[in-house]
Amino acid sequence: MKFFKKEPEKTILFICVENAGRSQMAEGFFTKYAPDGYKAISAGTKPVSEINPIAIEVMKEVGIDISKQKSKDIAEDMMRNSFKKVNMGCMDKESCPTLFLPNVLDWKLEDPKGKSIDKVREIRDEIDQRVKELVSSIKASQ
Repeated sequence: MKFFKKEPEKTILFICVENAGRSQMAEGFFTKYAPDGYKAISAGTKPVSEINPIAIEVMKEVGIDISKQKSKDIAEDMMRNSFKKVNMGCMDKESCPTLFLPNVLDWKLEDPKGKSIDKVREIRDEIDQRVKELVSSIKASQ
């Protein structure tokens, strides 16, 4: 009997500043839609202590629970070991390392912090659409 070594999962890294809204929603959507062999992780350059409660609420509306996710500090090995990196919209040179990396998808999404629930729903829906497009492009290239 032959045993096949399982290929390591390819990581898609979603990056924003606080890792409390956009990137957490993207991680939730990618986890839902991920093709076999892929996983999502999100991180931030200045992570905060809690996920945006409105982001949690609007994700629950679409059946995805991100309430247990934690804000994570981006690490060099996360960037180095990621198959794809997605900048969620940070453009501050002091806090956005993706500005200096090659092959980064830049989604230029509005930050949901301090926004109304209706605006956060719009941002959520845009993230959902972009994640679906990303997953489709991954599947097409396999």
